[in-house]
Amino acid sequence: MIRKIFTYPDKILREVSKDVEVFDESLHRLLDDMYETMMEYQGIGLAAIQVGVTQNILIINLVNENGEQDKSDLYEIINPVILEKDGAIVYQEGCLSVPGYYDDVQRAEHIKVTYQNREGKTINREFRGLMAIAVQHEMDHLQGHLFIEKLSYLKRKKFEKEWKKKLKNSK
Repeated sequence: MIRKIFTYPDKILREVSKDVEVFDESLHRLLDDMYETMMEYQGIGLAAIQVGVTQNILIINLVNENGEQDKSDLYEIINPVILEKDGAIVYQEGCLSVPGYYDDVQRAEHIKVTYQNREGKTINREFRGLMAIAVQHEMDHLQGHLFIEKLSYLKRKKFEKEWKKKLKNSK
């Protein structure tokens, strides 16, 4: 089922998510819905909070070398914690909750993460490059933050002005 994606400045995007404690069929349904929703809106990542669920859940499905998003490459990341991070990389990010806006953001180039899968099994994994960027971006959502908060003061002010104009014109 495709769910509604909440967009900036909706207050739910500021909420801090809680850890998942029950790994059951309703969690699996949510993960499946999140995947369908992300694919419908042509994203590479989605946090549960973006569909109105305040749980520490995110999914990521990067485009492969054939230019496709293969579901076998899908990461379902539950209750993630970054154990280590290093390096720096700048990447032009976008967000399904801030549709149509893209800007350069600096993040760690390499991260080590511990998380659980849909069955509750603990997994430790290292991510680099775009995958590391995507994990950090989605984890920010779980803490109630958006990538636009990482912009410089001037870029943020410019964004706010353009966004208000866009919202006004869409009414």
